[in-house]
Amino acid sequence: MKIAGALRWSIAVAVVAAMLAGALSFRAGAQSEYMRGDRMPYDAFDRLPKTDLDVSGGTIHVAFAPGHFTLPEEKLIGWVRMSARAVTAYYGRFPVTSLRLLLVPVDGARVNGGTTWGYRGAAIRIPLGRDATENVLQRDWVMVHEMVHTALPDMPDRYGWLSEGLAVYVEPVARVQAGDLPAREIWQAMMRDMPKGLPLAGDQGLDNTPTWGRKYWGGAIFCLLADIEIRKRTNNRVGLQDAMRGVLAAGGNHAQDWTIERVLATADKAVGVDVLTRLHDEMGPKPVTPDLAALWRDLGLKRVGEHIEFDDSAPLAAIREAITAPRLQQGD
Repeated sequence: MKIAGALRWSIAVAVVAAMLAGALSFRAGAQSEYMRGDRMPYDAFDRLPKTDLDVSGGTIHVAFAPGHFTLPEEKLIGWVRMSARAVTAYYGRFPVTSLRLLLVPVDGARVNGGTTWGYRGAAIRIPLGRDATENVLQRDWVMVHEMVHTALPDMPDRYGWLSEGLAVYVEPVARVQAGDLPAREIWQAMMRDMPKGLPLAGDQGLDNTPTWGRKYWGGAIFCLLADIEIRKRTNNRVGLQDAMRGVLAAGGNHAQDWTIERVLATADKAVGVDVLTRLHDEMGPKPVTPDLAALWRDLGLKRVGEHIEFDDSAPLAAIREAITAPRLQQGD
């Protein structure tokens, strides 16, 4: 009996181990399958169930790749809704009438970046740590960043700095306008991070220097300078937000292929000044190093220890306040 029992026990252990190995293999295979290839976000929607989320101006079709999340689905949908609300606050409506959003469970508790496509309609894939908490989602910037990409036409790779820089710049501003972040926090982050986008030795301008710093933070510097200059030339009546709403109103979103000249000219027309085109003529082909220290001072940003304070008597303080002030949605 002991020998037979031991044998049965060994067989049982082997069977359970094989089943666990198979389950783990299936889960890993499913994860890698839904993370592989540019066609995957579109192909996934052909076979996965979807939850439709109505937002201002459109519908987000949310699908979950096989696997599990610690948080219930309604919390994840709430995160999507919160992010969409921030993007809508900036653009006046959601940038596209239909967005396919694929959430893929991966190891960990973080939002592990994202990718946005437009060649078969707007689609986003987000690898999300299966153990992500509500606090992680509340503080997340990735979802808003990717959604901002849907509001800009697709352009050649050399102009990726405009797409990424705009997403870096708009994301925190949109979240402040939606009430999800304090303005002081994002200005402190800009002071800390924007120097990463300044040109280094050998730089050949934004169009010709595809380094990480120039693509993301160099593009964000371009957007900040454009926002300030538009507001200077219009007596703070309109800014970059109005320019980009103009691109969207003209039919420019990520499902469209436009030249950068068309994007910038359309944006300039919306605000009545040629700031973006002129700034690109300066910063696109050659390195330009703005005096960020002077810019922060003029905006009324003062470092005090590890924090910042606002100086509302500074020459550009009103512009700083207007950049993050909530705006009405289109039609309001």
